[in-house]
Parts: sequence; structure tokens; C-alpha cells
Amino acid sequence: MSKPFDMELFLAAVLTGSRATRQRHIRQAKLTQAEITERWQLKTPWAWQRKHVTWFLEHRLAGRCAATRFYYLLTERLLARRLEKP
Repeated sequence: MSKPFDMELFLAAVLTGSRATRQRHIRQAKLTQAEITERWQLKTPWAWQRKHVTWFLEHRLAGRCAATRFYYLLTERLLARRLEKP
């Protein structure tokens, strides 16, 4: 049995700012991971492609307000920076 993926440890290298901001990014990244895992069974961000993140931003956040979508976009940028992907 393998250990579950630790999103907090994964993002630790790129997280800056206040504690509340770091916790928000971690919470949002975990939700993104859960949704992508449920849809495509990809458990870690290393396996994700641009289409997976785009699907999450366009379809799962479609009914959210603009501010919420913006904060999720910031979190996705942190994930991309950590993965060293554009």
C-alpha cells in the first residue's frame, strides 16, 4: 500500500505569503487534486496535463464568482511553477 500524495509538502517549495494565503493555496490544490483524481484517476500532479487543469478551471468552477476563479488560477500557477511547466 502506498502513501497518499502530500500536497502540502509538494507546494512547500513555492509557497510564500501569510499563513492564511498558504493554507488557502493548499486547500484549493487538494480540491483540484481530488476532482482530477475522481475524473481521470491521476493521483499526483506529475501525471496531470494542461487539459486536466483546464477542465477543472472551466467546468468545475463554472458557477463560481470571478474572484474565486481568480484565486484558483493563482493556485494553478503555483502548481505549474512547482512542476516547471508553462
